[in-house]
Amino acid sequence: MAQIQGILFDAYGTLFDVHSVVEAGRALTDDPQTLSLTWRQKQLEYTWLRALMGRYEDFWQVTQAALRYALRRLGLRASEAEFARLMEAYLSLRAFPEAKAALERLRGTPLAILSNGSPRMLAAAAASSGLAGVFAHVLSVDAVKTYKPSPKVYELGVQAMGAPAGQLLFVSANAWDVAGAKAFGYQVCWCNRANAPMEELGVAPDVTVGGLDEIPALVRRASAGSA
Repeated sequence: MAQIQGILFDAYGTLFDVHSVVEAGRALTDDPQTLSLTWRQKQLEYTWLRALMGRYEDFWQVTQAALRYALRRLGLRASEAEFARLMEAYLSLRAFPEAKAALERLRGTPLAILSNGSPRMLAAAAASSGLAGVFAHVLSVDAVKTYKPSPKVYELGVQAMGAPAGQLLFVSANAWDVAGAKAFGYQVCWCNRANAPMEELGVAPDVTVGGLDEIPALVRRASAGSA
């Protein structure tokens, strides 16, 4: 890896555990894990489809639509109050256990979030997880009205960090996001907690880790190697 001038983190699935909504789902179903998985998959599909159709709605609206679909797909009924509680869970997602300590060890390196999330959602998740104030920039796709993996989204990181993509490290736990960021030109770290196979898209991450706690050592080695 080349010297790193700054690090950009994906939010959902990378810093914040999207499946921490499972607890909120227990009020509706004995299988909240399936609800969470269906909701998340449809949420991602709707971002890609809306980007392709050129019909942007912010991530809160997309997440609402995905939840409505997941409930219908699984034959679950939710009152307006129950629906609202599930949505509110997205404003108080837990950070992954290693996230805060890893970010503290990266102090001195410019850090940013680059996410599909709306500004309100990202601010709420950062605050509830104890990560508020850690990042120099919290960048939302709302600024360009489309979704990852559009190059327009990844360009936001270059503009905010003031460095070429090749001097920035992009970190994501989502393999499709890894592919998009690498195709754009970032150095890329895949946080592969699930030990999943890489997508067959003709690009690969520069480095793969099992958790965010491995990243500080990588950055130190990259800096030492370029000295």
